[in-house]
Formats: sequence, C-alpha cells, structure tokens
Amino acid sequence: MSLEEPEPTQSAEKTAEQLPTTGDEIESLLSDVVIGRDDHLNAPGVIIRPDDVQKTLRRLRNKAGFDHLSCVTADERVDRYESIYHLTSYDDRTRELSVVVPTTKDDPVSESAAPVFRTADWHEREAYDLVGINYEDHPDLRRILLPQTWQGHPLSNNYDQDRPQIVTLKEWENPLAEDHREEEGDTMYINIGPHHPATHGVLHVKTVLDGEQIADIDPDIGYLHRCEEQICEAKTYRHQIMPYPDRWDYASSGLLNEWAYARAAEDLNDLEVPEYAQVIRTMGAEICRIASHMLAVGTFALDVYGDFTAIFMYAMRDREKAQNILEDLTGQRMMFNYFRLGGVVWDLPEPRDEFFETIRDFLEDLPTALEEYHDLISSNEILQVRTIDTGVLPPEEAKSYGATGPVARGSGIDYDLRRDDPYGYYDELDWDVVTEDGCDNFSRLLVRLREVEESAKIIEQCVDILEGWPEDERTIQSNVPRTLRPDDDAEIYRAVEGAKGELGIYIRGDGTEEPGRFKIRSPCFSNLQTLPEMSSGEYIPDMVASLGSLDIVLGEVDR
Repeated sequence: MSLEEPEPTQSAEKTAEQLPTTGDEIESLLSDVVIGRDDHLNAPGVIIRPDDVQKTLRRLRNKAGFDHLSCVTADERVDRYESIYHLTSYDDRTRELSVVVPTTKDDPVSESAAPVFRTADWHEREAYDLVGINYEDHPDLRRILLPQTWQGHPLSNNYDQDRPQIVTLKEWENPLAEDHREEEGDTMYINIGPHHPATHGVLHVKTVLDGEQIADIDPDIGYLHRCEEQICEAKTYRHQIMPYPDRWDYASSGLLNEWAYARAAEDLNDLEVPEYAQVIRTMGAEICRIASHMLAVGTFALDVYGDFTAIFMYAMRDREKAQNILEDLTGQRMMFNYFRLGGVVWDLPEPRDEFFETIRDFLEDLPTALEEYHDLISSNEILQVRTIDTGVLPPEEAKSYGATGPVARGSGIDYDLRRDDPYGYYDELDWDVVTEDGCDNFSRLLVRLREVEESAKIIEQCVDILEGWPEDERTIQSNVPRTLRPDDDAEIYRAVEGAKGELGIYIRGDGTEEPGRFKIRSPCFSNLQTLPEMSSGEYIPDMVASLGSLDIVLGEVDR
C-alpha cells in the first residue's frame, strides 16, 4: 500500500452544488496531472499519466466528492493500452467522471488504484489477467479468473488460442505447507468449496484458521468464467447480444440484466424507448427483483440454520408465483430474452384482464407471505444470534469496496440507481429506498424483505397504469435502424439497479456493428470482495452466514 499521506477531505461547508462537476472544473482541480481530455457520452473524461493514478484518484475522492469507484475497464487499442476508472458519488449518482490512463504497447505498466479504492484490487487483477496490464503498488497482483499458470491474456490482441495450457497440481497445494505449528499457535488451512451448497455456486474459499477464528480468507473465483465480454464483442448490437445478459445472473435477474445492456446500447445509439414499453420494463424488472430476493432469503435461511422443509420451500413457493407471471409475459422461466433495443419484443399477454388479475392475486398474497417470513426467519432466535453483529461491514468500508445494492443499503448507505440516476418509469412512481443501519448479516436480510414490499408497490402502480392505457397508443418499440454502427471511439458506461446492486455496462464503439470493447460491471464481483472484511476474526459459521448475506451468483461474478 502507498505510504503517501492522504489529502485533507473537503470541508463540511462545501456543499454538493459547489463540488466540481464539469470537465473544465475537474481539469482545473487536476491541472498538474491532466494531459488531455476524452469524450465519453455520459461523463467527462480526463487523461492522466500512468504514474499519477493514486494522486489523481485521491484528490478526486477527497476534494471533489467522487467516493465511488464503480468500475475499472481495461482495453487494448491499436497504439496503446488503457485503464479507465469510472468514478461517481454515492451522494449524487449523476456526477460521473472517466479517468483514462494510457500506457505504451511495449510496456503496459500503470500505478494501482487499490491504495485509494479497495474495489480496484479485484478489478485491476482482472485487467491484468485478461488484458495484460501490470499495476505497480498493487497489494496482490495475480490472476483472478484464470489459473496462475495460464499463458497469455485472452482479451489481448495477440492472444494465441492454440497455445497449450497446463495447470499443475502444485497450483492447488496448501499454501501453508511449509509452515510449522508453533507451541503457542494453532493455525489450520482448510478449503471451503468449490463444490459445497453454502458457496452458492462454484466458489472456492481458501481459509486460514487461528484456533477456531478466521485469520485470513481468499475467495478463489473463475470456475464459471465463460468470457462473456469477448462473446459480446463478437456479436451485433441489434439482436445478437441481448440473449446473453440472461446468463450472467441466471438465477432470476434476467430482465434486470437485459435492461443494463439495453440502457447502455440505447444511449450509445441515441435510441428512444416508448413510454408504454418503459412501464412494461419497470413492472417486469420488479417481478424479477422479487423472485431474486425470494431465492436470496430462502437460501440464506438454509445456510444459517438448515431449514429446508419450511422456509426454503416457502420462498420457492412465492418465487414460483413470480416465475409464472414472467413466463406468461416472456414465454420463458429463466432465459427471458424479452427486451429489445428500443422497447420490448411483444405486448402483454391476452387476455389482458386475466394477466392483470394474476399479478394482483400475487400482490395480494405477498403481505401474508412476508409476515410468515418475519415469523419464521427474522423473529427466529437462532437466526438472530447467528446474524446480529456478525458480518459487520461499516459504511466507509462498504464504499471503499464499491459495494452496492442490499449489501450497501444494509450498511446504511442510501444509494439506489432507480432513484439516484432515474431510468425507465421509476421517477413517475411512489416508492421508497430501503436502508438499515445495523451493517450486519441481519440488516442485509431485512433490506431484502422490505424491498419486496417496495417492489410490490411499484408493480401495482404499473398495473394500474397499463390497465388504463389507450389501446391505440400501446407502442412497444421505437423505430430502430436494422443496422447500428456507433461512431468510432464513441464510449459510454451505463448502469441499472440490479437485484444484487449496480449492474453496469461499458461499451466502446469502433464504427462497426459489433462493440470494440464490452465490459460488464457485476455487482456480485464487487460485493464479494467484502467477504474478508466481514469475516476476519469471526468463526466459520459466521463466514457462511456472511457469504449468504451477499447473495452472489457465480455466473455473474465470473461472467
């Protein structure tokens, strides 16, 4: 970590309105480090030298209020490599900034941002792993998705796909094999996963115990890596990319995933979405959110005290009701492929009255179901003992790790893109952002249960609007050109509020029908980084509860 003294934070008298926002104001603040400007469609971009990364980001965080490093994108261009740090603010999501760090082709070395924003740790490891940029002063620069013995970088232009790859058994040996137990010590290394129900997928947690307490853990990901970004870079904007987002968080967030791509691609190509289609999108997305939270709550209870027959099956019962509605709407139960650039693929199912009645019946049953969940889960003494004051994640730590969604809101961070960076029909509806101040596993559970109530309010309002919509004004898609070719070097980063948090997409156009660069900012990827912070000094059962409270899906972590 850097030993440089942090710059003083902005004084309390400095209001949000006084913080630098425009490109000129930011360039003035960074006058000694900025070497150029870059055009990004939704954010001013500044170009800095690769040895000024920490100075720049620390100044932007402390003096300009950019306290959220939402994403790091690495890219290889014809004449250079680039790292792009996408910055925003937890207090004002509309303030966005892109910090571009170019390096030479023959020596792609850049200073690490990890000493300033802890979320950069994993993001830069991924950039090193897949693109090949080295980050000096990084606390642990090693591959994160691929085995350490892997040869080459799959997203680099000169990657040889035919090169033989060998992963030795030594790759997986006990890292403490050379250690010797001392008389006063009781250190043990154990593997948790990757094939274990409590890991919520193929996650391997390397765990070091000191007695019965966790001394260190290292989440080992990449078992489900499918190179989704490179797949999308080989597909056309208009139709071919949209089926893939369903497969990132495949559990139940399909429409939310599709919306993330749709929002980025529509803004990049200046496409309008009819108001009627926006209402349908909003309703479908919230049904997906409820389905996702039901799965999260059921598996969390299963992790904490092993109740399968009651709580898990109760959650599956209500999740199935949501899935039935989504099947009526989209024709699918998991891989929906319902959104299209410019709208949705088809209108609501007929007869409409029966479809609306099904949704209203579902919403009418939800309050009773939620009361049951509070009786069975949040009021359960065993669960309370195991979750209250365990997995504590203070708000400042959550911000440094880039945590979003229920994980951040469970730490008292009032941040939700549906309200703070409005899209769809959310800003026309009456609903509230849910936060809890406990910062522990119990708070994250309560946030999800309470968010189901808010999603139900949103869905009910959408149904009311759709029922009264004039038949001759039900436009489901705008007029989208058959071929989309964004300008060469047009760049954008757009995000939506997924069930797990901020799901963002960076796209760089290259003048063709296919993206020059496609980057997925997974909320699960950033949230999972917080697990060591939550688990240090606690016990194995506490770590299992903390992992369950993060509600990760490895398809989205690994992509």
